[in-house]
Parts: sequence; C-alpha cells; structure tokens
Amino acid sequence: MTSTEREILTWSDFGTAARRLAEDVVADGFRPDVVVAVARGGLVPGGAVAYALGTKGVGTMNVEFYTDIGRTLDDPRILPPLMDTSELPGSRVLVVDDVADSGRTLELVMRKLGERGADARSAVLYTKPRSIIRPDYSWRETDLWITFPWSAEPPVEGAAPDVVA
Repeated sequence: MTSTEREILTWSDFGTAARRLAEDVVADGFRPDVVVAVARGGLVPGGAVAYALGTKGVGTMNVEFYTDIGRTLDDPRILPPLMDTSELPGSRVLVVDDVADSGRTLELVMRKLGERGADARSAVLYTKPRSIIRPDYSWRETDLWITFPWSAEPPVEGAAPDVVA
C-alpha cells in the first residue's frame, strides 16, 4: 500500500490533534474526572489528551478486535487486565481511542461504562464514515487506512511473547 492510499499521521500532527480534541472537550463544557484510553491504539492519544485536560485520573480498557489490516474478530472483546470500574458511577468519563473505524470497539466500551453508571463521552483522532457510532469529539474524518506514528514500524523482533494454546 502506498502513502497515497493511506492517511499518515505524523508526531507533529498528533500533538496538534490531541490538543484540539482537548480544546473541543473544554469548549463543550465537559470536564472529565477520568480519561479511559482504549488499549492499545488509544493509549498514546489517551495520555496526551489527559495531560492537555489536566486530568490525573486515567484508566485503560483493553479491547481486541482488529487482527490485521482489514481483518477483525467476529466481535470485539475486552481483555484482561480488567479496569476497576467500581468508583465510576456518577463520574464524568472521557473515552479516548485512535480511530472509530467500524465503531464496534467504541460502542462496546461506551456501553460497558454506561452500564457502570458513568457519564461517558468519546473522543477519537479519526472517524471513518462507516462507523456505527459517532464519537462526541473527533479531529478528522477519513475513509483511508491510517498509519499512526506509534505503530508505523513492526514490533521489534522477538519482543512479542509466544502465544501458548
């Protein structure tokens, strides 16, 4: 795939995007008590947005759905370690992810947090037109596959643990 067939996010543009998302949240009057990053793609954006908002409460939800470019599991699933949501009822939560592609991962996380009684809103760097959920805040919309600066290179050889069946 060539760069003309992809949306390329640079580190510089990422800094602009994270700050803009935080500005949009503040302009909307939403003051999150907690930022929940959707791992793995939302880890870096979640941290950056939390810093930009001055929000110290940060958690993660590990969700597996995409297995490769254009390949997914049948349904997204939450993986351990599980986030402790016992103190979330009544909290204002901002869920941050890299992209709302199909929207199924974001829908799952938003539903789970809503079931826990959180006032949850969502922010993503990119939204795809086909997403089943419209994030509350989004920096850009694209139909292209996105290359993020933190995942542009393959894992370091030998870094991933062997999977034991």
